Amino acid sequence: VNQLAKMRYMFGGKATLPVTVLTMSGAGMNLAAQHSQSLEAWLCHTPGLKVVMPATAYDVKGAIITAAREPNPVFVVMCKGLMALPGEVPEEPYTLPIGKANVLREGDNLTVVAHGRMIHEATKAADILEGEGISVEVIDPLWLQPLDTDTIINSVSKTHNALVVHEAVRFGGVGAEIAAQIAELAFDYLDAPVGRVAAPFSPVPFSPVLEQTYVPNAERIAAEARRILGTG
Repeated sequence: VNQLAKMRYMFGGKATLPVTVLTMSGAGMNLAAQHSQSLEAWLCHTPGLKVVMPATAYDVKGAIITAAREPNPVFVVMCKGLMALPGEVPEEPYTLPIGKANVLREGDNLTVVAHGRMIHEATKAADILEGEGISVEVIDPLWLQPLDTDTIINSVSKTHNALVVHEAVRFGGVGAEIAAQIAELAFDYLDAPVGRVAAPFSPVPFSPVLEQTYVPNAERIAAEARRILGTG
């Protein structure tokens, strides 16, 4: 990580390092603490790296091809808990625009920004809340570095409320950076402080029951959404 990220800078921009690193992230498979970490925040904190975290079959293929064609190092962070998730994937090659988020669902009352495995839990939470008359917009940043701040801010300026969700531990996570940018750039639009749902600051338990409790889910996301909106 250190050498890959710094070489172009150290050679005055004259060197290229077309390196694609595929790595795994997250819990949910009872693999114990040493095999269940989410380290995307560490990668994003390293200048010189691009970091993409696809969570659908379509985005995984597109992210890998995009990374392979990029002249500088890209980390493709894939979620272990989604490896068996089916999805439609075109046979022909295609790429994804670097630094562009996906708006997975449009809504008017709350913006939920979730990445990786949590986009699926956020979408489930949006379904739950829809039954309560709450309209939720779900955004998948996809590229964590560079981050598509514009799409996030535009959404918050419409909904006036924001909730950030990720599987990694809450302290120092990517969600903290996203929440900070929302607070800085969209403060005047907010009706309430930015909320966060994430894992506790603890190693991932090996016990299936404890691990299930450890990982954020749709119910926790919906509960935090109600708290932000003052409906629960």
